[in-house]
Amino acid sequence: MKHLWAPWRKSYVQAAKKEVDCLFCRVIKENKDDTNLVVARKERCFLMLNLYPYNNGHLMVAPYMHVSSLEALPKEDRDELFAAVASACANIRKEMNPEGFNIGMNIGGIAGAGVADHIHVHIVPRWGGDTNFMPVVGGVKVISETLQDSYKRLKRYNY
Repeated sequence: MKHLWAPWRKSYVQAAKKEVDCLFCRVIKENKDDTNLVVARKERCFLMLNLYPYNNGHLMVAPYMHVSSLEALPKEDRDELFAAVASACANIRKEMNPEGFNIGMNIGGIAGAGVADHIHVHIVPRWGGDTNFMPVVGGVKVISETLQDSYKRLKRYNY
């Protein structure tokens, strides 16, 4: 069996959880897309960069509706959510030329969801060699581009 080690996530996972409003609901209400790294707002969902990315261009797509399960989301919302995921992949391919993607949802806290009550899809671009010795030996994750640079590059596309 092979293991994927991500020790740089430990501080996030072990951090004391504060009772705060839902991250996605807060971002939806605020008119601070640049600050919140929102690259696009659709009719039923929006796309934003992950503040704690696994890789450059790590986007999250979330519906406006606050639901904790995929089956609770109306069909029209699911359709737009996954159409936005497909558009995001196409845009990231054009702009960043990844060799692949990890796309997934962690539904429920026990499944690893950092925001368990509001479903969202992670899109993580991948390149050969994007994992290296730094996290294991140095305890750091190398992200070769700032969030602001990724934001500027991805914000200019239609989703």
